[in-house]
Amino acid sequence: MKCKLSDICSFRKGKISVDGLNRSTYISTENMLPNKCGITEASSLPTVQLTQEYKKGDVLVSNIRPYFKKIWKATYDGGCSNDVLVFAANSNTDKDFLYYILANDDFFAYSMATSKGTKMPRGDKTSIMQYEVPVMDIELQRRIASILKSIDEKIELNNAINNNLEQQAVLLFKKWFIEFDNSSKNMLETRFGLVPESFKLLKNGELPLVVTDYVANGSFASLKANVTLYQEPNYAYFIRNTDLKSGTFEVFVDEHSYNFLSKSTLYGGEIIISNVGDVGSVFLCPKLDKPMTLGNNIIMLRPEQENLRYYLYIWFKWLYGQSLIQGIKGGSAQPKFNKTDFKNLPIFLPPDDLLEQFHQIVKPMFELINENNTENQALTRTRDTILPRLMSGELDVSDIEI
Repeated sequence: MKCKLSDICSFRKGKISVDGLNRSTYISTENMLPNKCGITEASSLPTVQLTQEYKKGDVLVSNIRPYFKKIWKATYDGGCSNDVLVFAANSNTDKDFLYYILANDDFFAYSMATSKGTKMPRGDKTSIMQYEVPVMDIELQRRIASILKSIDEKIELNNAINNNLEQQAVLLFKKWFIEFDNSSKNMLETRFGLVPESFKLLKNGELPLVVTDYVANGSFASLKANVTLYQEPNYAYFIRNTDLKSGTFEVFVDEHSYNFLSKSTLYGGEIIISNVGDVGSVFLCPKLDKPMTLGNNIIMLRPEQENLRYYLYIWFKWLYGQSLIQGIKGGSAQPKFNKTDFKNLPIFLPPDDLLEQFHQIVKPMFELINENNTENQALTRTRDTILPRLMSGELDVSDIEI
């Protein structure tokens, strides 16, 4: 038996003063993460006086380009842009159950199918409320939600462990390479301030490092003619900035495309930096279950010296390297930087023995992070596979133990 979405929830009405918001409590489509990965902090607040409010327990869904699957269940009160839909559960609906109704891929597919516009499709609010949902009593709703929530909680736990491990590595980096606790006190004055005289002052382009990107494989015309992207599994993953942010990889290329993109093949462990749009996002490339190739609008750094990997990752993501990257970006409508400017940026390196000590300490931390990320990918696939089957009744909740 089915009912309409409007029978179990409604769009929240009401405004909130922007003066009472901060970058954590203001949500727009820009700071919602794709592939159901929640939110991040907003880069700025709107200039208007009032904006749409949301309450703790509401479900927020980006209404622009629904195929990005941006969704978040609010854990506090706040405000959002008009391009974010705020769903409030009715009294007969479990709030977690509502979240999973809306997190179902079927809902995003429906929202796209009934959307308006081609270049930047928007969900049609009237049609959205006509979306058909299963009729279930509150106890069954809670049981289904608890099964799915247990998977999400494991993903969140892994993410929290990963954040803690990375912060431990960053703290060690700061002690050794910013405060110089483990170095001689004979110092030289540099653009970075006082640095031990045993450290090397170089440019990025002087490092034993391969720096490449998607367009290194050929002209735009040849790329267009030889590279085909797929939304269904194929020979190799096409790794994009948005995938690295969300931890889900859903774009593929065929074998011909993969071979054509040979100058930007990924093997796992490369440092990837966004150089267009979201400039300065830094990631370590994971090791996945298929071949991988680099997507567009990002550059890849492959150290030829293994003990440089985590030093450079932390340098570019957290410390001096990040501010230097922001200093070379240009463009107004779409910020970006080029490889030549990047290669000319300064950097300092510790002596080889100190670099090797650091590498040996933090390597197990990053290996565990990679293991947790791999587990999260499997958990995400499991959740997204059983979610529609639970909603349709194809999978009986009594068959699942949590």
